[in-house]
Amino acid sequence: MNLKQSWRNQLWPLRIMRIWLGVTWIYAGFDKASDPGFLKAGSSTFIGTQLSAFSVNSPIGLIFNKLIENSTQVGIFIMLAEFSIGAATLLWIAPTWAAFGGFAMSLTLWLASTWNVKPYFLASNSAYTILWLSYFLFLYGSRRRSKVSLDRRGFIRGSTVAAIAIAGAGLGRVFPKSVPGASSGPKNIIKDAVVKVGQTHNFVSKAGTPAVLFRTKNGIFAYSAVCTHQGCTVQFNSAAENLQCPCHGAVFDPFNEAKVVTGPTNTALPKIKVATEGAWIVEA
Repeated sequence: MNLKQSWRNQLWPLRIMRIWLGVTWIYAGFDKASDPGFLKAGSSTFIGTQLSAFSVNSPIGLIFNKLIENSTQVGIFIMLAEFSIGAATLLWIAPTWAAFGGFAMSLTLWLASTWNVKPYFLASNSAYTILWLSYFLFLYGSRRRSKVSLDRRGFIRGSTVAAIAIAGAGLGRVFPKSVPGASSGPKNIIKDAVVKVGQTHNFVSKAGTPAVLFRTKNGIFAYSAVCTHQGCTVQFNSAAENLQCPCHGAVFDPFNEAKVVTGPTNTALPKIKVATEGAWIVEA
């Protein structure tokens, strides 16, 4: 079935669903491609930083812990996959497989970033999961479903999707967007009385990334727990009194501005501004 026939033969409800899903996935890919920090370690929007946050809050956090070591490659794959799924859906190129890819991606994002959103219907990824699943089941169960062809025409169509994905990613780098900063208002972290001198507390920063709070006899301070090498989440070793990265062995001294003790990175952990307001310790 060619492109024109695919649109003509579909019912209007399916055309609307197809347009919405295809355009949204292309936009999602472009949003990542045009984000200067998406593939830049240390950025608040770095894919590794996002994976670190997912590993803390997601029911499948162990999977994300494994992916963090290859954050940049994961980010490139996600970006190109979104372009490819969107383009294949609109152009009717292996549409059944594209729909399944959209379902798998939406389900993963639901489990990763919005699993804890309550009530559940406020999480957009849950709605996209059902939309893609419904579209996939219709295509799979209908006579109009397409098979991946290895002939010359199939190769050209597949190459077209790949070219669109690469071109879209390149276009996003040429026209970068400005990235808004985190919320300026204070965020409650924990009741002040709960954290005693000599204790630490792990929390999620306003940027949505893992962070760690310290209390000493001199006061409170906090750092990002995202390693400045590849975005893994560092852990406090109370015996050694340092922050250690489980992925590549970087060590930071939290009692000396979180400076690097052992590489492979040379960049200290970013400091997070915290203060005491009333009964709470807050992120300023």
